[in-house]
Amino acid sequence: MDLHSAIAVTGTVTAVIAVLSLVRFLVYWFAVSDAFWQDKPLEPGDVSRFTWHFFIPCRDEETVVATSVARLRDTFPGCHVWAIDDASEDRTRAIIEERAAHDPHVHLVARRRPDARLGKGAALNAAYRQLSDWLPADADRSEVVVCVVDADGQLAANALEQASAAFEDPQLGGAQIGVRMRNAGDPLPRPDAGRLANAHARWLARMQDVEFSVNNAGMQILRRRTNSVGLGGNGQFVRLTALDSIADDATAAAWPDDALLEDYESGLLMLLDGWRISHLEGTYVSQEGLVSARRFMTQRTRWAQGNLQCLRYLPRILRSKNYTFWGKWETAYTLMQGPLHILMTITTLLFMGLCFVDFTRGPTAFLDSAFAHLLLPSVFFLIAAGPLAMWGTRYRATRLPESRWFAGLMWGLGLWVYTYHLFVVTNRGLARIVLGRNGWAKTRRNAEALGIGPVAKEA
Repeated sequence: MDLHSAIAVTGTVTAVIAVLSLVRFLVYWFAVSDAFWQDKPLEPGDVSRFTWHFFIPCRDEETVVATSVARLRDTFPGCHVWAIDDASEDRTRAIIEERAAHDPHVHLVARRRPDARLGKGAALNAAYRQLSDWLPADADRSEVVVCVVDADGQLAANALEQASAAFEDPQLGGAQIGVRMRNAGDPLPRPDAGRLANAHARWLARMQDVEFSVNNAGMQILRRRTNSVGLGGNGQFVRLTALDSIADDATAAAWPDDALLEDYESGLLMLLDGWRISHLEGTYVSQEGLVSARRFMTQRTRWAQGNLQCLRYLPRILRSKNYTFWGKWETAYTLMQGPLHILMTITTLLFMGLCFVDFTRGPTAFLDSAFAHLLLPSVFFLIAAGPLAMWGTRYRATRLPESRWFAGLMWGLGLWVYTYHLFVVTNRGLARIVLGRNGWAKTRRNAEALGIGPVAKEA
């Protein structure tokens, strides 16, 4: 095969992948869009019907843990807080111990090396085992609900009312609530930096808020229709008997110890076991959006790598009688995004490399052969901007209705640019798998990263 033929073949393959990806994306987007606008909050439930236990994984969290524990106890007086110190190297454990000494509803889950710092799943399992030992033998575990909250997470005041309404269904094993970035719009997210760095930090925090508030929320609402809702790390509610049903008999591990997406994997296991999972958009948990590009890419690489690890569940899901047809379709769509990003990256880079070699041989011939093959994929990439731009206008309508419509359009176009980070982090995740690098590293808080307050070491 000569060079021009190779360019034609790779260009055609790239165009075909682009077409299939676009059609797949548009079908999914229309389904998500329809579900998003028809969602309604639940009527408040009876909070007193259940006992509530908050798990807070803490690894070097002295900058936020005291405030988070106090807020949970003040907002939800009857709850129990289980703060998990994962062998922190700062004052995290001392802060928790001080609060626990004066409040019997605050519990320290102390972890020590070498059994500590093995991942968030392992930390949550330690709290699960300690809670099980603490509960009376005759406790009705079906009315015990665990909520996982990040150390910087802030639950809305109506979170338990919405969760109570959902858990009135005895077949409901878990529920995920919406996530928001409370520092979106912060005028100085990086007070130590210049104007350009602050502009980029503001944009990054805003894009994460748009992503979670409309794009991810719409996906979860669609998944509620297909019974394939995914659990997230922050703001997930889980019935204790559902955790019992998926816990490993030998290790009593309800969350996969070795997973980078232990939350999503535990949800998959519940669905495979016959439980239902719901998404509650009538309430939310807020967290800090990352304002450092490097830390953002580190976090998203871990997520992408975890998503690739979840591919091992796909055969079981496709064979499962507990998944509906549309649930299998939606889950396959989600899990196959990573491999598709990798395939598109490979074909695109190969095509561009061949075009570059052709260009060095003769610019005129290169332009004749490359233009036709570059045109179609470029058009499809531009078409994809339309639906994402509409997410920006919907974000404005639902979150910031006082803003101008032009701001919503710009947020949507920004989201279009922002989503292409997925190609980078997915390939980085694949590289880590190939190199056998499966360790879990904590994403440092903004205050730590910028040197505001005590600084904790990063693994």
